[in-house]
Amino acid sequence: MTRPIDLLRQGRKEELWQMCCGFIDLSLEQFMVIQKRLLLEQIELLKNCELGRKVMRGAMPTTVEEFREQVPLTTYADYIPELLVKREDVLPAKPAVWVRTSGKSGEYDVKWAPMSQSFITEYEKLSAGCAILASCQSRGDVSQVKEHLKVLYTMGPPEYASGFLAYLTQQALSLDILPYNGEQMSFQERIEVGFEEALYRGLDGFGGIPAVLVAVGEQLKQQSGSMDTRSLLHHPKALYRVTKGLLKSKLAHRPMLPKDLWSVKGILGSGADSAIFKKKVEDMWSRPLLEMYISTEGGLCATQTWDYEGMTFIPNLNFFEFIREGEHFKWQLDHSYQPKTVLLDEVKAGENYEIVITNLHGGIMTRFRIGDMIRITSLRNERLGIDIPQMVFYSRADDLIDITGFGHLTEKVIWEAIENTGIPYAGWIARKEVVGDKPILHLYLEVKDNHIAKEENIAAAIYEELIKLDSVYHYNIYSAYGDPETVLGLKPVEVTLLPQGAFSSYISQRQAEGADLGHLKPPHINPSDKVLSLLGAPRVVVEAVPAEVERVPTR
Repeated sequence: MTRPIDLLRQGRKEELWQMCCGFIDLSLEQFMVIQKRLLLEQIELLKNCELGRKVMRGAMPTTVEEFREQVPLTTYADYIPELLVKREDVLPAKPAVWVRTSGKSGEYDVKWAPMSQSFITEYEKLSAGCAILASCQSRGDVSQVKEHLKVLYTMGPPEYASGFLAYLTQQALSLDILPYNGEQMSFQERIEVGFEEALYRGLDGFGGIPAVLVAVGEQLKQQSGSMDTRSLLHHPKALYRVTKGLLKSKLAHRPMLPKDLWSVKGILGSGADSAIFKKKVEDMWSRPLLEMYISTEGGLCATQTWDYEGMTFIPNLNFFEFIREGEHFKWQLDHSYQPKTVLLDEVKAGENYEIVITNLHGGIMTRFRIGDMIRITSLRNERLGIDIPQMVFYSRADDLIDITGFGHLTEKVIWEAIENTGIPYAGWIARKEVVGDKPILHLYLEVKDNHIAKEENIAAAIYEELIKLDSVYHYNIYSAYGDPETVLGLKPVEVTLLPQGAFSSYISQRQAEGADLGHLKPPHINPSDKVLSLLGAPRVVVEAVPAEVERVPTR
């Protein structure tokens, strides 16, 4: 079996591009043919395994249409307890690896998802493709890719989705990871040691959660600013690099930045906050961040190309379905409702969709709701001639608040943290927002009994309770990178006090509008701007929307 590294070593550059990036040249019709062919193969695997029959509720579809009509949509709860205890005998194919992400507070500590060897084989090619796309200038350009490129260890361990993608990329292209023994180090330590190695060995790229990449840049900036060049006398290459960097920064009349020390070939990033941090990453490194859409349960689903605009879907790891926003809202009002889906050749530009995936190549996630809302920015990339719909991440579509990969917070755990502070309150709501350029959990609270307290003191108390509750519910407010306060330099909780009577006034307004009894109270999690307005909350800057989205005509 030929792998990307084989083609790279043999100098077969055109074949390497075709193997790893050829999907961008598919017509939409060809894309759908691949999707449907692989789904029919997957259906047969699901029929022949215990967990597959369970999640399909006994259905035995023989066509794509029957599959979509007969098989219900699923969430992670449908795969419990089998995946939590890693039962391999009930799966469509033997797992080669298990990857993990945060669990759900009060229900399960960790979500595990299996990947078959066949899935990983395809995934490795695509991971190499992302590295190529991050470094190329045009279609077919593989000139920047070679063996032993130096990559800073800025990702999590391989058992996490981003870490596993990094591992596959390293295997696919024989990359050198700095520092070489970083898995045994804390995040802070491996950045410090990796920085020292990169000074004399060079640095070609890195990847990870964008917020962490910014934190890495800040840390390297601080380290470079406090360096004693005399300590580098025994490392001529490092001394030359630092001297050159100091000269660049002085000519620019600013502190030394990572871009003064290295000219990296590519930066990969994935996460809900990519749109927020990508400009800052580019300012620090003088290289744009190539954004990918990955998930623990589905691996790589879409990626940007060398124009760094919308992301292009990938046909051969997951079968895609999409729940229109209107259908999603119907389900929100009535969870017994089964939303209808459309396929990729039926989506419309400028519309939002909840994404649904079915793993191919022997995976188990079947019509699985990841919990994300994406927006289709265009039906094709006209500039590059890519005939596949383009997407950007839009928001979470479920009742979770994900703060930059540092934890999936549920209504239950937030409510318990508020209760544990002992602060008397009439009501609360919470959502993810951005302050400056940092994503935070923003709580809007109405206190009662004439309680007097400063907003920052309440925020600090709630944050401390969330930290304590992590030891109970393991929702992972500490990530593979460490404490978010240490890594990102902030406590990611802010509180705004609402005016007295805010919630009773809201209910009165909803009654006047004729709302049903069950919809008089505002949702605790992820309320809309309209809800905030009705509660009398001050206008805030909410989570940033990618620039690509802003150019889409109003629906």
